[in-house]
Amino acid sequence: MDLANYGSDTKTTRGGDIVRILIALAFVVIAGYYAYSHGEGISNVSILAIAAAFGAYMALNIGANDVANNVGPAVGSKALSMVGAILIAAVFEAAGALIAGGSVVGTIKKGIINPNAIADVETFIWVMMAALLAGAIWLNLATYLGAPVSTTHSIVGGVMGAGIAAGGWDIANWGQVGAIVASWVISPALGGIIAATFLIYIKKSITYKSDMIGSAKKVVPILVAIMVWAFSTYLAMKGLKKIWKLDIITALIIGFGLAMTAYFVVRPLIDRAANALTGNEKDSVNSLFTIPLIVSAALLSFAHGANDVANAIGPLAAINDALLHGGVSAKASIPLWVMLVGGLGIAIGLALFGPKLIRTVGSEITELDKTRAFCVAMAAAITVIIASQLGLPVSSTHIAVGGIFGVGFLREYLKLSYEKKLAQIEKHSTSSGLGAEETHAFVERFKVADVEEKRAILREVKSLQSAPITKEERKSLKKATKKELVKRSALLRIAAAWIITVPASAILSAIIFYTLLGFSVA
Repeated sequence: MDLANYGSDTKTTRGGDIVRILIALAFVVIAGYYAYSHGEGISNVSILAIAAAFGAYMALNIGANDVANNVGPAVGSKALSMVGAILIAAVFEAAGALIAGGSVVGTIKKGIINPNAIADVETFIWVMMAALLAGAIWLNLATYLGAPVSTTHSIVGGVMGAGIAAGGWDIANWGQVGAIVASWVISPALGGIIAATFLIYIKKSITYKSDMIGSAKKVVPILVAIMVWAFSTYLAMKGLKKIWKLDIITALIIGFGLAMTAYFVVRPLIDRAANALTGNEKDSVNSLFTIPLIVSAALLSFAHGANDVANAIGPLAAINDALLHGGVSAKASIPLWVMLVGGLGIAIGLALFGPKLIRTVGSEITELDKTRAFCVAMAAAITVIIASQLGLPVSSTHIAVGGIFGVGFLREYLKLSYEKKLAQIEKHSTSSGLGAEETHAFVERFKVADVEEKRAILREVKSLQSAPITKEERKSLKKATKKELVKRSALLRIAAAWIITVPASAILSAIIFYTLLGFSVA
């Protein structure tokens, strides 16, 4: 199977699509059959088998859609090949789910509805099954449309829709719904701001310097140490929280110790790597971020597997618990087979259908090089840490995609500013009576200068001008030099998908709930 050509319209790829669908169906059937044949003590193994099939379908769609945020930037920047990214993500997603996914899970995701308002066990089971299937179908549709969406929001919408259908409008926790709505703005905004801040720092401290290699030797070890600090804290708080619970201060202290160790370990390694670079160019500096990007993709995948496996197996574990004990509890234990359905399903879904969204995240929003992708990865970890301490609702999907938009729009701004300055140099030089050669010399000096030298050149040119540039000329110059480095169509498509995820999955879930209820009555 040629993953690099996934999504093309060739006959070969259509055949590959059929094979992928058949493999996915086989996994769903196997999950249902295993639940049916090993449902000791379960009051209704047929219901459990159907729920297991729904859970497997949900896990496949989480792998197909949500994991792209962890590895997409690394693939888009060419730090990882598509096949390499899928292998790394599949292994670490499954490892995160199985090692750190926890032994219990909340039966109602995010407290979106009040379980006490559901009168009987049977109704609760239909609510969970409808939520699972609706969330999975919506994720499937979003993946088909090429829109990375929040799987948490998908399952939350499913639970809310079926819950309201079962118990009325008062069953919903509308304050929690409001927090989720707020996350549509908070998550991408925080991710974008943090990613853009890191990119500005890298540009000013490395790529805008005349000696990029020398600057990289000093700055890259610091950036790697910050990455170690951020990711170790992130893992301690999120990825390992179900097997090793730490407060933020302890996590930060442990992370700082690891970061200092990493700094002294990687500094000589980066020195050697930098000395081996052939040219004092941005592409050469970019290569120094390859290994940090690969590590960050693996760690993000591990943390994602540990946290988001609950979206697939939480409702399934709740159904299993309800069938086993004949009641609804706030927490449900997770049998090993249920965890396997979630962990393996995410890995299989990524391998089968992940390339489409990986390409969307990695290259179809804006062009990513390794430094930009590094900034997105840093934003993903740091934003979650900050938001969790402030009690802000955030989505890892929205953070990562917001980070990509952040670096893209920053590039647009910097490109516009650069082009304006070049045009001003030419205009002011010409108006001051300088010939073509002198003007060309100013422009060439400006292109290779660092930040301070660029400012000096602009001051020099302005001192030569005979007349200031007018407001109309500035507007004309801005319009002429504006370059869109972020695809607006991708922005509109993704934003629309984010906004309608909760209501779409809620409506779909309510319809499925009434359908399932009708079958049970019949």
